[in-house]
Amino acid sequence: MNVLALLSGVIAALALGNGIVLAAEGNPATQKPYTVVDGKVDQKTFNGWRRYTESCLRCHGPDGAGSSYAPSLVDSAKHMTQDEFYEIVVNGRTNVGAASENVMPPFGEVEDVVTYLDDIWGYLKARADGVLDRGRPPRVGD
Repeated sequence: MNVLALLSGVIAALALGNGIVLAAEGNPATQKPYTVVDGKVDQKTFNGWRRYTESCLRCHGPDGAGSSYAPSLVDSAKHMTQDEFYEIVVNGRTNVGAASENVMPPFGEVEDVVTYLDDIWGYLKARADGVLDRGRPPRVGD
């Protein structure tokens, strides 16, 4: 292990001990797509909340918690990868069950969604990881 990697690990451990959750460097499997510091989010995560609220809330409910019409994206983000999320948002999907048929339309042509998929994913992942509460998140620096 090199000195830079060791220092990064120490800084991350200290930050977590102080109630700070940062986007991790290094192994992509451990990277977080958001930054939350004392309950406040970075600009990208805040933008993800804003874009989610504008484009996804009407079906998936407030704060990604789901509705009677569409599933909780917070629960989905606990079990799916970022690539799976992108695939579904861009191309849509149809779930057919014995009791119902649910359709997620494709948003691959919707610029306000596809341009900000990273931000939306970061917001939903922060909610799924339990580091961000419901409601409008305060921003770092506010």
